[in-house]
Amino acid sequence: MRTAAVSVCHSATCRTKTNRAVLKLSSTGNAALRVECVTRSQSDRSRTPLTSYTEQSQVPSMGLLDALRAATCRLSPLSAPRSGLSTKASPPGDRNILLMGAPGAGKTTVGRIVAHRLGLPAVDVDDDVLEAAWKMPVAAKLAAVGGERFLEEEGRALCNFSASGCVVSLTGSNPLHAAAMRRLKESGVVVYLDVDGEDVMRRLAGMKVNRIVGQEAGVSMRDILRYRRQFYEKWLDVRVLCGAGVTAEEVAEKVLKAVARYRDPAAETFASTRSDGAAPSDGRKRFSDVVIEGLAADGGLYVPKRGFPKMDASEWRRLVDMSYPERALVLLEQCIHPSDVSAPELRKMTFEAYGSNFSSEAVAPVKHLVGNQYVQELFHGPTASFKDLALQLMPRLFAHCLPPMCNYLVLVATSGDTGSAVLSGFGAAAALRTAVLVFFPEEGVSETQKHQMTSRAEGNARAVGVLADFDFCQRSIKRMFGESGLTGHLAAEYGTVLSTANSINWARLLPQVVFHSSAYLDLCRDGVVRFGDPIDVCIPTGNFGNAMSAVYAKQMGVPIRKVICASNHNRVVADFLATGEYDPRGRPLVPSCSPAIDILTSSNLERFVHHVSGGDGALVKALFAGLDGGRRRRRFRVSRALLGRMQREVAAGWCSEADCLAAMRGVHAQTGYLMDPHTAAAKAVADGLQDGSCPAVLCATAHYGKFAPAAFQALRLRDVPEDPAGQLRRLGSTASAPEMHGGLMRCLEATGRRPHAVRRADYGVLVEEVESMIQDSFLKVV
Repeated sequence: MRTAAVSVCHSATCRTKTNRAVLKLSSTGNAALRVECVTRSQSDRSRTPLTSYTEQSQVPSMGLLDALRAATCRLSPLSAPRSGLSTKASPPGDRNILLMGAPGAGKTTVGRIVAHRLGLPAVDVDDDVLEAAWKMPVAAKLAAVGGERFLEEEGRALCNFSASGCVVSLTGSNPLHAAAMRRLKESGVVVYLDVDGEDVMRRLAGMKVNRIVGQEAGVSMRDILRYRRQFYEKWLDVRVLCGAGVTAEEVAEKVLKAVARYRDPAAETFASTRSDGAAPSDGRKRFSDVVIEGLAADGGLYVPKRGFPKMDASEWRRLVDMSYPERALVLLEQCIHPSDVSAPELRKMTFEAYGSNFSSEAVAPVKHLVGNQYVQELFHGPTASFKDLALQLMPRLFAHCLPPMCNYLVLVATSGDTGSAVLSGFGAAAALRTAVLVFFPEEGVSETQKHQMTSRAEGNARAVGVLADFDFCQRSIKRMFGESGLTGHLAAEYGTVLSTANSINWARLLPQVVFHSSAYLDLCRDGVVRFGDPIDVCIPTGNFGNAMSAVYAKQMGVPIRKVICASNHNRVVADFLATGEYDPRGRPLVPSCSPAIDILTSSNLERFVHHVSGGDGALVKALFAGLDGGRRRRRFRVSRALLGRMQREVAAGWCSEADCLAAMRGVHAQTGYLMDPHTAAAKAVADGLQDGSCPAVLCATAHYGKFAPAAFQALRLRDVPEDPAGQLRRLGSTASAPEMHGGLMRCLEATGRRPHAVRRADYGVLVEEVESMIQDSFLKVV
């Protein structure tokens, strides 16, 4: 037997002894490897291959290290060479930290720092495994056998490698060998050092490396790095996003935090907005729980107990040149614990959700409108509304988190756009044991919206008109969730649990944080702002979910100065944010040309009050618990201090129908761009509230084709075609932008909408519809 040794520091606070990780190899280099802990005297310290560290790095935060120091180095029994992979998982204390990344990412240096901080052995695969096995430098091996054979021999050596409780720095090419990576993943957590590409290129230029697989004439290093990224994304357990110019010590600190987070899923839990912390279940709900449950048992809305993660400016700058799916993936990884949805699974869902189903490759592009105003086009999804940005992803998350053995009925109340987006999203996700029932105000949506919903409703999906407004539909659904007798009956009789896909469901709200973040990053990419410069965001607001997601984007670190909420003449949100009094009593819901914001009960205001009150669940419960009851109790007033905090974060205004139509007409006359009436409401309000000192992004929440009658009225066009498809073609020939929405046109040109059920405004009747839907969708439990 021959021995190759790597010395590492045993403890960050011990300076008299070190551990030595001894790698034993057979003469052929093919036998299994093991890592042993061997105590050496102080005289061996001279052989410790550690870089010098500052005192700050030698005395780490004990709170963070305590969560990680449980990993100890133990003997790993030798085993005969195997072609198969081990199926026995190591105990948490024996698991390795495996650092993965591009050549030049700093894996070796960072690995030594992390090992030093944790008092664990450091293993460098290049130096301690491959060169020890081959008895030659890695570069010489690559030159001797060529890239393809090198990858096979490298992978074979790793398949025979065994270690526990170590910090292992992989080579840049290890992830290209699937069998080796599957075996390595069984031994620990794979941490991807996602280092800035320019930093990598500078380091490689300085190193003058000649041992990178694929490095040959005609192949640029950038091409190699770009090709390998897919493999790093495939195998990672947790990503460490590194801003440009970050030091090795800073990366090591990020690794420690990332591994601590990975090993502590209980730290990322959710609580109800109405929770006072006293109930046994408070703060114990995981992401996978809240996706399925939708609404909390006490009637409140789920929020992350520890708030949103904060990203620093250097991390945000890394996202500037990324595509929309790439940005979404990085941000969602920050907010969804990998124990709920693993990083590779989340990547698959994200890239499926934001792919060819969107008519724009940019997904949610930002375009200049007029002056210092920009419009973010959120209507390029399958149903031509911003709801697609959430509802192409949310059903995939729902299907992934779905527990076994139960049926799920997803109940949805819609003011127009949510209904078709839910039906499209769940249809694409093909979630098993799931049915979707949509309630919409029969006279409160456009004909195009109704056509979209009824044409998509088939199989385990149904859209039902209700002779009432949106508030009644939403209130009825929330009441169903709160009646234990009803939910118990459905569970016992049919094995069916209720869920929801409205923005009261956290998984509906979270993806919307992404597009607000992406809007700012687009402005950075296009040179409109530099990161750190403020912008305002103006959002047509009904249920306040879109506005709340912008508040959360600001909490994550997006420099949003003010979130501006735009209402139509159903202005309960604008009045509340102006006076502090929320009182929908006696307010008739007046139909408008912007029906998606014809709402008087804004559910996500509850999350906003919870946010600005510092998470005061008792206050939120006292304010909102009565809103779902009789009309007598449906009002409250917040304190002047709380109102002041609300107004510092959010501004609000409203516009009349005439103002809305005038905004549509004015922008079209000036630029040729045709807004839908909701975007026009945002434009009219922004003109009155935004001072122009910074860019304002208007959320274009729908394509104008969904509201053709309003567009014809605004543009004062005559000879309006009778059929919706003809109307869309006529408007398309009138507007220079945005382009025609192909999916919407195909829907309208298809066979006319199917007949649909219409029910009276009676809670009991809607409950009967729910039970009928369950009976039709699932086998009755006997």
